[in-house]
Amino acid sequence: MPGLLSKIWMEVRWAVLWFSLGLAAVMALLTALLPRVLGDIHHTFERLPMVRPLITALLGVDPGDRISAELSQAFLWVHPTVLTLIWAHETMYCTRTPAGEIDRGTADFLFCLPVSRWSLYLSETIGWIVSGSVMLLVGFTGHWISSVVFPSDMRLSLSSALMVLSNLSDVYLAVGGFAFLVSSISDRRGRAMGLVFAVLLASFLLNFLAQFTDWARAAAPYLSVMEYYRPAIIIQSGEFPVRDVLSLTGLAAVLWTTGGVVFHRRSICTV
Repeated sequence: MPGLLSKIWMEVRWAVLWFSLGLAAVMALLTALLPRVLGDIHHTFERLPMVRPLITALLGVDPGDRISAELSQAFLWVHPTVLTLIWAHETMYCTRTPAGEIDRGTADFLFCLPVSRWSLYLSETIGWIVSGSVMLLVGFTGHWISSVVFPSDMRLSLSSALMVLSNLSDVYLAVGGFAFLVSSISDRRGRAMGLVFAVLLASFLLNFLAQFTDWARAAAPYLSVMEYYRPAIIIQSGEFPVRDVLSLTGLAAVLWTTGGVVFHRRSICTV
């Protein structure tokens, strides 16, 4: 397994570095700019009424006529740029094996190594969790430094920020578990990545449609991962989202385990 982990390190270290620095830069900029931008959002609501449902879908609560200081900070954690960077990283990472290896024609060499498929799967999982932890912590550091450098009465308490970060980490696990499952049943990495992103976009769309239709509102708890990620509610209540965290963790465990079983049992041929 140490050899596998070294291989993973050599292959993904630069991508993880750039994704992490990009997330830190984005979160730092958003922390500094969002309070100013969202302070006059009521004018946008008057000109573009459709903006309110979109923000409501992202935050999980109705912002009203004005976005309060708390909701302004919550918007940072659900900003599409932040989520896209995180999901792009794990979609890239989790589709490496076996879909990426089959697609490149290197699967035969990899599977001829004197290691079991479960050892390979566990090694990839360790790299996924470690790289994701690094990325989220670097991003959080960018946010925290920006909140200190740019004094604001909108600054979150450390406890609230850590609770939101914990909930976001569980979203990371659930999405990654799904990406591992899709990769395990795929022979083409591009298709696997496309399917993962399509499902994530559908999850976003369903969350938006839930503001208007009953069927989407009823389906969201089963089909939308965003239903279990509500930073605004966490910040407003000051309570740890136990139910959401357990739901996401359970979903991640089921998807990851299913992906491992499929990967262990499937027939892989690159000829």
